[in-house]
Amino acid sequence: MKAKHQRLTLALLATGAVVGAALLAMSALKDQAAYFYSPSDAVRDHVQPGRAVRLGGMVADRSIVREPDGITIRFLVTDGAQTVPVRYTGIVPDLFKEKSGVVAEGAFVAGGGFVATNILAKHDERYMPPQVAGEMHKSESLDPPKGAGRT
Repeated sequence: MKAKHQRLTLALLATGAVVGAALLAMSALKDQAAYFYSPSDAVRDHVQPGRAVRLGGMVADRSIVREPDGITIRFLVTDGAQTVPVRYTGIVPDLFKEKSGVVAEGAFVAGGGFVATNILAKHDERYMPPQVAGEMHKSESLDPPKGAGRT
């Protein structure tokens, strides 16, 4: 076989291998392609109890209830159409509050509730950590007023 044919065969085999690997990866990830389920998606897709998933939405207003043990909380996650009760034991992030975005990692339980093993609080694109906001406020006060120095 000539060198030209060998290179062509090798290129075709490599292309086939890459396409095959991509197809295998896509088929393995087809159920996990969504970063999280919204409450409506979870109800529509009938997510199996016990299966590890992420549930995302907004923490419903006045829904956070802290239990007497001090580390267990119950709250509702909503997307406006459906609501799912969530129970979490642990320390919640500082940004976790009512009327804010949340992604809870865990599993659904029989009866429609969700037991979270991890809570990820979401913030909007304008969020700035308090330390950075304080430094920016200080630097703005040192800048000369707009229009100063013009003649």
